Amino acid sequence: MTFNFSKKTAIYTAVFFLLTNLVFTQQTLSPNTNYLTDFGKMWTFDDLPLDYFLDEYGFEPTDEWIEKLQKAALQFGGGCSAAFVSEDGLIMTNHHCARGGIVSVEEEGEDLLKDGFYAETLEDERKIERLFVDQLIKIIDVTEEINIAMIQFDSDKEKVVAKDEKIKEIENEYAEETGLVTRVVTLYNGGKYSLYLYKRYNDIRLVMAPEFQIASTGWDWDNFTYPRYELDFMFVRAYNENGEPMKVEHFFKYYSEGAEEGEPIFIIGRPGSTNRQLSVVELEYIRDIQNPFMIQYLDEVYNSYFEMFEKYPERESELLNRVMGFGNSRKVFHGRQDGITDETLMSRKKLFEEKLRNIVENDLELNSEYGHLWNSFESLFSDKRKLGFKEFLYNLIPWSRPKYLQMAKDIYELVNELNLPNDERKDKFKEENLKTTLEQIYPEDFDEELERKILRAFVSSVYFELGEENPLTKKLFNGKKGNEAVDYILSNSILGSREKVLSLTDMSKAEISNMNDPFIYFIENTNDELEKIIEKSKEINQTLTVLNQELGKLIVKVYGDQMPPDATGTLRLSDGVIKGYEYNGTIAPGKTTFYGLYDRYFSFGQKLYPWGLTPNWQTPPDGLELSTPINFAATLDIVGGNSGSSIVNKNGEVIGLVFDGNMESLAGNYLFIPENNRAVAVDSKGLIESLKHVYKTDRIIKELLNGRLTK
Repeated sequence: MTFNFSKKTAIYTAVFFLLTNLVFTQQTLSPNTNYLTDFGKMWTFDDLPLDYFLDEYGFEPTDEWIEKLQKAALQFGGGCSAAFVSEDGLIMTNHHCARGGIVSVEEEGEDLLKDGFYAETLEDERKIERLFVDQLIKIIDVTEEINIAMIQFDSDKEKVVAKDEKIKEIENEYAEETGLVTRVVTLYNGGKYSLYLYKRYNDIRLVMAPEFQIASTGWDWDNFTYPRYELDFMFVRAYNENGEPMKVEHFFKYYSEGAEEGEPIFIIGRPGSTNRQLSVVELEYIRDIQNPFMIQYLDEVYNSYFEMFEKYPERESELLNRVMGFGNSRKVFHGRQDGITDETLMSRKKLFEEKLRNIVENDLELNSEYGHLWNSFESLFSDKRKLGFKEFLYNLIPWSRPKYLQMAKDIYELVNELNLPNDERKDKFKEENLKTTLEQIYPEDFDEELERKILRAFVSSVYFELGEENPLTKKLFNGKKGNEAVDYILSNSILGSREKVLSLTDMSKAEISNMNDPFIYFIENTNDELEKIIEKSKEINQTLTVLNQELGKLIVKVYGDQMPPDATGTLRLSDGVIKGYEYNGTIAPGKTTFYGLYDRYFSFGQKLYPWGLTPNWQTPPDGLELSTPINFAATLDIVGGNSGSSIVNKNGEVIGLVFDGNMESLAGNYLFIPENNRAVAVDSKGLIESLKHVYKTDRIIKELLNGRLTK
């Protein structure tokens, strides 16, 4: 179809869109906008907005309902959410929350990620070592105690030390008194402090997990997207000290029919962190300095692992989690950056701050206490910008750096140690141990091909941060980039091969000391500056902690409990409804069905990556109705850490299991926009239908529907 636009039509169209945009902007940023909704709906259990629930849904939660939701929900392992779904300790969470645990219980000849796992009897359930879950028992406000400890000191450094010592004292005191796991949680950046007391369950056993493919259909391509067609779930069980299934009072009964679009639903889980209450100048620093650096680095590291993954399909189980992990991280930073560079989002943040500043300026008491805040933030971030991201760049062993840097650090230490008499050196650098030490520095199984690719990512970071004309950049790479730069630096380094490193045992002290090695040059020419940056950064962060605490106190004073605090990796409740939304020029449905799962499979040529299906799914099993909902999108407020959270209806019954958010939800790190911010979940109806018709897990089905183990 061809459209012929006249010049006049084009002008009218342009004017129409301009006016439409202006009207939209004026509506979005109107002075009558309720800016408090920008801070989202992550409510703490000691401060739930009961009046709001009544006004919004005609629903008035009882104390019993609140206690049930709090104590049925769990914090799962190191960073996910979960919940009890039977009185016999059965726990539901996401498959991706414990993949390492699944692998850890494999027996000889098994591939549980590929084939899945089902314990047909209690005796078949397998203990996952070092896995635990925490149940929130009680919350105590300890704000006054911590504030009293801090106000006795003048300097920011002393205030932060006093705060940390008081927190440790409170946690130890209550842990000893109650026998529970204790944690003081900082809310509103220090405007409030709460002590959370947890009961910990340490004996956790695997009950059922589907195969990796159905739990991650679409892999990194579908990550943070919707519509979705994925069954990201697993079941484990808590056992008591006698090796018996734990009896629990509070659990979510399973509702196998799911929820209707528009009915009130609630998510209970542990959102990791948000930055909705930061100053505008801090958000601008994140937008201009932090995010761009992390995006370019994560993109490069992801490409390194993806290239290896494509080249070596036989290493799938080894490389897949790295591909998925870095794919997840890079999408997070890209999505956040898309949000924070959006003019509307930042305008709303600025308008909220202007409104808050006006309140302060027109109140003598508030102005005397908090009037200095914004000038202080401006000055602080002016200093912080000067540091750039050199602390990350110069540090030799932070997260996901090329192993060549750690090896270089060891060689650098060796050079310095060889200047000492043999009896004064560290044991590993004494002449009699030197060969063994060098073999450990450059191990025989060193993955040179992979590490060269990660070194390429480091090269990219050096250029990004320092620029082409920096003397250090020129010395290291001689104007070369990418793989050519990697070839250049390794061809001129002792780290170019294992043989070169081992040859150090045959070199004299003078020869070793006079090596013109680029890696050694890098260390020697960044060490002093790194120490100064670390010291300055520590000083800035201490001041920032105090300033953000003052800002948090101000927000609490002005708005009280009208807005929830930023996420802190602790239990929250969020409300919403199942609802589709506009995206990419079309409309996403509130619910997706099994039909979509098969459409993806056939549309992409029935290939394993990334929308493939394992043999048990390739032909729809008898009895599986393809119109059954498999996933849904909801207006619930979530971020990373909510994975594995149960979604319940007004009766406290499970109707879904969150496993992701959409791309638009990533901007929720800075501001909650309910129009298109969505949580993505497995529908309880689709999940139980898969248990019936594909996995035939009769024992689990009966336990879910009855809320207890049955014979």
